[in-house]
Parts: sequence; structure tokens; C-alpha cells
Amino acid sequence: MKVPLKWLQEYVDITLPPTDLANRLTMTGTEVKGVQVIGDSWENIVVGQIVAINPHPNADRLSLTTIDLGTEQPTVVCGAPNLRLGDKVAFAYVGAQLIDGHSGQAFRLKSTKIRGVVSNGMACSEKELGISDSHEGIMVLPAEAPIGTPLADYLGDVIFDMDITPNRPDCLSIVGIAREVAALTGQGLHLPEIEYEETVLPIDQQISVEIAAPDLCPRYCASLITGIKLAESPRWMQQRLLKCGMRPINNIVDITNYVMLEYGQPLHAFDYHQIKGKKIIVRRATDGETIITLDGVEWLLSEDMLVIADEEQPVAIAGIMGGADSEVTQETTSILLESANFSPPSIHYTGRVLRLPSEACIRFERGIRPELTLPALKRATQLIIQLAGGEAAKGLVDVYPGKLDREPILLSTDQVKRLLGVEFSLDQIVEVLTSLGFDCEVASSKSEVWVTAPYWRSDIYQAVDLIEEVARIIGYDKIPATMLSQPLPRQSPEPILSLKQKVRDSLTGYGFQEVITYSLTSLEMLNKLLPEPQPLELVPLCVANPMTAEQEYLRPNLRANLLAALSANRRYEDGGIRLFELGKVYLPQQKDLPNEPEVVCGILSGSRFEKSWHGGNDLFDFYDAKGVVEGLLSQLGVDASFEETKDESLHPVKQTAIVIAGNKLGVVGELHPKVLEAFEIPGAVYLFEINLTALLPFTLGHKMFQPISQFPTVVRDIALVVDAEVTHQRVKDIIKSFPLVERVTIFDVYSGEQVPPGKKSLAYSITFQSPTHTLTDEEVNQVQQQILGKLSSELGATLRT
Repeated sequence: MKVPLKWLQEYVDITLPPTDLANRLTMTGTEVKGVQVIGDSWENIVVGQIVAINPHPNADRLSLTTIDLGTEQPTVVCGAPNLRLGDKVAFAYVGAQLIDGHSGQAFRLKSTKIRGVVSNGMACSEKELGISDSHEGIMVLPAEAPIGTPLADYLGDVIFDMDITPNRPDCLSIVGIAREVAALTGQGLHLPEIEYEETVLPIDQQISVEIAAPDLCPRYCASLITGIKLAESPRWMQQRLLKCGMRPINNIVDITNYVMLEYGQPLHAFDYHQIKGKKIIVRRATDGETIITLDGVEWLLSEDMLVIADEEQPVAIAGIMGGADSEVTQETTSILLESANFSPPSIHYTGRVLRLPSEACIRFERGIRPELTLPALKRATQLIIQLAGGEAAKGLVDVYPGKLDREPILLSTDQVKRLLGVEFSLDQIVEVLTSLGFDCEVASSKSEVWVTAPYWRSDIYQAVDLIEEVARIIGYDKIPATMLSQPLPRQSPEPILSLKQKVRDSLTGYGFQEVITYSLTSLEMLNKLLPEPQPLELVPLCVANPMTAEQEYLRPNLRANLLAALSANRRYEDGGIRLFELGKVYLPQQKDLPNEPEVVCGILSGSRFEKSWHGGNDLFDFYDAKGVVEGLLSQLGVDASFEETKDESLHPVKQTAIVIAGNKLGVVGELHPKVLEAFEIPGAVYLFEINLTALLPFTLGHKMFQPISQFPTVVRDIALVVDAEVTHQRVKDIIKSFPLVERVTIFDVYSGEQVPPGKKSLAYSITFQSPTHTLTDEEVNQVQQQILGKLSSELGATLRT
């Protein structure tokens, strides 16, 4: 929201310098994020009046223009087509800094000979002054512009670029900011007086209004003005619109925009004679209904959208844009001026779906008050009569099905002290609230006051809102800093946060890079995780009002977005890539909120080592991913085993489940080739995924100190012949179950000629160690025989000879 200081000064007396005022506003929560000074470069530019126009002796399209500057009357060469005797113009002396009308570059004006005539100065266009892009002719100033006055004093201004919070739509207006300034500085507020003459014929005999969707339109007001004449709006109005970032169009459209900026209430003008049946119906659109808007685009509407219609068709998309069929044109002589209030969610939805953002949409979706409609309508009607002629019908249309009385709020000095930590008197509180337009009535207790919010405020619901008003107007800097009355409460650590940090540190230590992706995804992305087209086993949660089709569902896993990140990075990196993500996934539950476990997912792709003259072309494999998981769990003090599993996204024979105390907490494996093809990723990719929420209980508790044994180890190698379906994990678990076994390492797997069909050979290195004494061969042999016996009885294993 851009606020010109000169416009603001019409409603409130401002005595502070602009920078001080900007700081004061910012400290109250009405942030001024930028201050633009218009005219600070207009040195040597003054107001002049054309007193003579003579033809150039050597050029048909140029003229010699004499301009009265009060103290002198220089003659300059000018080629503008809109020169007229008596017009006030902006005259630049030699040395003035201007903008080149063709290149847009800044330059210093010099004395120039044009077709044999020396020109010591220049009559300027708006573009040359940096006001707008208009360069068709010189800028004509209002007739009351004083001759000889520096242009910076006459047209210069300071523009506040405001950053208004969503809960303060009343501050999206010049009057709203003026109220804030008046309360801050103690100055009076001067709002324009609104009065105009009306005809004898009542408006309700010429137009009727029906609200068929009162839940989406709590109030609809309108006035009727006949005999208007479309033309340019006056220069002062155009200048104010331009300073606020809006382009002037014509007097009717400019007035509706002007009043919207002034009061914060959007308005729209219909050509009265184009309204069929002379009836306005505010209703939901029907599915498949279409409308061509003012920009010439045809829109397909749905029943979730609100339209303004006549008896035959829609004439506007409510709160968004008017229809072309009822547009005000040069032939228009009568207009129906709309000032309505619409449901914020409805306008927000329609604006996002149709992608038609506008200043009106911004104000409606933030929840402006229904009571704003009438003051803004009367103001716009007054300006139209003044600037476009015509007559207003007697009375106004005012259909108000959503009227609600505002209940007063009880506020006490004790509440203010309890929340702010400083005591203010009731008089101070009442003074602040009254300056902001609140109605205050002191209660019988003399320490309490009943407060009713003004009609323009939509953010006041309870006593804490009033206390905030007191604090920000008196000044947050006036609240003294004091020591806490009690010590800070002891910190309650969140175990899952600590676990996530340990996982993050471990994986980055293994050379992984963390990525952070959106929690939203699409069905298309999730379907890429399935090698064959099929319905998803778990239908993800759908967002009610998605911003885009690519962000329509809450992610049930981290895989899709992580693989998309790998695909994007693989285009620019042909070496090894190791990525991981820590975050929540969202698993639907019937008749309940979704389960939101914390998950870590990592992927490895490409070369294991960086390229060098030593080689380094080895690629990551399944055991690299499994080794990362084993190392990670080891650092967390968790023992895990690996079992067979079936994960659709992974290679059928190159995957395993991560099992801890009988609970499946994750998976490791190579991604299915068809999944990689869907994500356009070349080569093999290995993935691991662990449910950290389920892992957390196994990482808690105190670790017990175990001293390093001072006695030597004994290492024995054995080769076993087992059935082909027997897993290494089962063999390892049996061997590890014996107390003297310190470590078990598999170093060979073989199946072939010297092994019977249906069998395989597994070779292990077993490390024996006692914490109390040096082991003898007899002790080791005895334990080894027990191990072989158990392997034989449970798995049918035999020693390979």
C-alpha cells in the first residue's frame, strides 16, 4: 500500500518529519518498509506559463515557445503537439537533471542549438520528470499552479510504502492510515464532508437487488447516477492514483479506484442500461457457467464462486472483476454503482482458482467490515456528480442480511497490568482507545470500561486485542524493562529433536548432503514410485484448496521428492551424489488425524570415490547403503538385524528390512529400474529409509560402561554348507548368541561345482574373547563345537571340507 504524504495531510495535520513519522508508524505495527521522495532531483525546474507560441523559422513541426517564469520570460524550442497559450507547464533550466524520453536514461540539460535557434531550457513531459511513461506531449499543470514556484514544492511528495499485516484491512486505505497518525500524534482527523443533491424518483423504483447467497454476501449497497459523461479525470486525481501505483483510465473508473484507496472499500460501476430486467441477483455460479470479463477473457465458473448477475446472465465475478457486457463505455450515460461486502474465503478461493489477483481481492479476502459499504458509496457518488455530471436517484439500495450488532468488551486496568507488566490509569486507557475511534463507557467499578470497536475495525474480538491497542499507541518503548519475578522454568528436552540432530550429524559425517523439500506432492509423483501402474495402497491426504496441481497431497513418504531432487542434480553432476532428508510424513488414519512420524530417507548414486589418476570409478552398491545404516545405528547404540521384505519401489532381490527387537523400522535396497526410468535417473540408485519416531524408544536410556578387555582374542575361521534359502542373518544370530563370541564377520559366499545343488557355502571369521582370562584352545574348541551343533540342529548346516 503506497500512501502519498500530501494526500494523507488532507485528513490529518502532520507536524513530524517524514522519517520520524515512518518510524512512529512502524513501531506501532503499521510498518513503513520504504520511503520514496518524489521531486528530490527536480533542481532548476519551476512552474511556468506559456505566453507566446511562434513558428520555428526552419522547422514546420517545431515552435518557439515563450514561457513566463515570474522573473523572466525565456523562449525555447518545443515540438510538443499540445502547446496552448495560458497553460501552466514545468520548465527546466539548463543544468536540470531529466529522463530521456526515448532511452529512459538520466541526463543533464544543456544549452542546445536546434535548427539554427538556441534553446536555453525545456518544457517537460511527465516521462522526462520521472512521473509516468507519458511522453506524447508536455505535462500541463493545474491552472492554480503558482508561476515561478519550484516544481518540487508544488508537485513533490513523499510516498510511504506500507507493509500492512493481514489482520488490518482498514489500514489498506488513506483514511485508515490517517486514523493511525491522528492517534499517534494527538492531531484531529478531518474527513471529507459528503453531501449531494438527489432527484425525486426513488432508486427502488428503478433497480432491485436480491441476495440469493447471504452466506457469501452479507451486504450489498448501490446508487444510481444518470446523465453522466465519460471523460478524463482531473489532473490532481490522476496524480494521486499514479503515486499509489494505479493507472488512470477515465473519470468513472478512476473515482471507484480513488475511493477504494481512500476508504478501503472496493466499488464497481455497471452500465445501468445493460442490466437486463433492471434487477441485480447476487448468487452462486452454476457449474459450467461462463463470463467474459473486462480484460476480454472468457472464464469457466463453478458453483463455489459468487457472481453478480442480472435476470439473464452474470455481469461480474463478485469481488474480482466486472463483465464485459455491462462495462462502462463512451456511450454510457447512466451507471449503477456497487458497494458490497463479500465472504473472505469465497473471494480468496475464486481469486486463486482464476488467478485474478487485484487490489479489490486483497481487501475483500482480508475481511473488510460490511459497514464500510455505505460511507464509500456516498463518497463515490458525490465525486461522480462533481466530476462526471449527472444526477443521483433518491436514496440508496441497502440489502443487509448479515447484519450483526457488535458486542462491547469489558476491559479492566488489572488485565492491562497483568499482560503488559506496567500499570496504566483508566483515563490513559480510555484516551488511547477514544483516539482510535473506540466507544468507551466507564463501568460502575471505576477500574473497568466497556469498549465497542469502531465499524471499520475487523480485528477486535476480546480484551487482549484492546490491550494491544493501548500498548502500541502509548509505545512499546514506554514499557519498562524489568527482571523476571521468577526463575526461568527448567528446559524440557525433546528427545526426537536430539535424535534428529544425531542422525543429521552422522549422515553429514558420511558425506551426505541434506535437502529440504515441500511437504506437498502430487499423485503423479507418487505413482512414479510404482514399477507397474496400480492403485496406491495408501491413498494420501488431499489438500482442500491446493495452490497448484503439483502440491495437492500431503506426502506419505520422502522418496518422491528426494528422487526428484536427485534427478535435477544428476543433470549437472556426473560423480557421486549422496542426499538425505529428515522430515515428517503424513499417513492417513480412518476417522482420526493423520499419523505424522519423523522419517529419514537417504540415497546414494554414482561413484564411490572422487575421480583421480588412481582410478576411483567404483560405483556405489547395496552394501554401501547397508553399511551407512549399520554405522548410523551403531552410533545411536542400537543393534539391528536385516530380514527379507517386499517393497514395490525396490529391486525384487536387492532389498532388506531393518528390524530392531522384532519391529520393522525401515528398509534398505536398490531402487527398481522402472522407478529410476520414471524419474529419468541413469544408473543404479540405493535407498535407505528409517522411521525415527519408532526408533526413538530404542535410543533412550543410559549407556553402561564396558571396559576394554586386557586379554587376547582368538580368531577361528569356519566354512558352512547350508540350504540356499538360509540367510546370513540367521547364521550370524546363532553364532553371536554364545557368550565368548566377540565378533562375527562373513568373508566369503560361494555356490558352484564343489557345493551340492540347492546349497551354498558361507565362510565366517569368529573372534573369541573372555573379559576375565586368557582363553585356551580347549575352551575355544568346546564353544566352537557347541556353535556347530546348534547350527546343525536348527539350520541343517555342515562344515565344508
